[in-house]
Amino acid sequence: MVTAIIGAGVMGEAILAGLIRAGRDASTILVGERRPDRGAELAQKYGVKVVPNVEAAVADTVLLAVKPQDLAATLIDIAPNLRAGQVLVSVAAGKSTAWIESQVPAGVAVVRAMPNTPALVGEGMAGLSRGSSVTDAQYAEAESLLSGSGQAIEIPEYQQDALTAVSGSGPAYVFYVVEAMVEAGVQLGLARDVATALVQQTLYGAATMLRETRTHPSVLREQVTSPGGTTAAALRKLDEHGVRAAFSSAMEACRDRSRELAQGS
Repeated sequence: MVTAIIGAGVMGEAILAGLIRAGRDASTILVGERRPDRGAELAQKYGVKVVPNVEAAVADTVLLAVKPQDLAATLIDIAPNLRAGQVLVSVAAGKSTAWIESQVPAGVAVVRAMPNTPALVGEGMAGLSRGSSVTDAQYAEAESLLSGSGQAIEIPEYQQDALTAVSGSGPAYVFYVVEAMVEAGVQLGLARDVATALVQQTLYGAATMLRETRTHPSVLREQVTSPGGTTAAALRKLDEHGVRAAFSSAMEACRDRSRELAQGS
């Protein structure tokens, strides 16, 4: 089976790298990329065949890694070459499987996916939703595209906006918190490189504990928080400033914006 990746931006390359890392034969991967310099770079780096016209990048499974505003034009280009039984996987935010199905020939299996940027380092999280005519075998192939660069789970499509708010945009929240902690460390008298190293390793260690111990975060937090101690004093200030409520409000805003984008706003 041949897999085509249309769009070789950040996410497209992350998924491509994940496939190669997972053992996919480069000769079975076709990349559609209109920029000659970018195409040459990918061909040399991964050993894949790159074609400049996306309509030629049609295979058994087609990954659409283009921006949402470019999806309609891309579908117009490739639709004449699509056929029933092919699998079309879209990572374009806000574009429903029903809408994509309306743009392609009947019988093309459509899967919608929302990955995130940690896919670049093989630690991504993606949520996948099936269209109306996706078989288990077709879904498994779609899942294999995303799981090569991290983890993938299946969710009902109506939950895609919520998933966007949690994991799709989630890395930005984490980086925002890291920025705040580094700046606070500098204000407390630490050199910036020292504060950055402390925060980075603390974040990595805490995330590793969550994954490997599978302990509820409340329990892990309590293990750090001695009664009347330093951590308790810090957490009390976070509660006073409504940090939990701010996260909830921010993620609701993200979900609502995802819905607006899906409606073309």
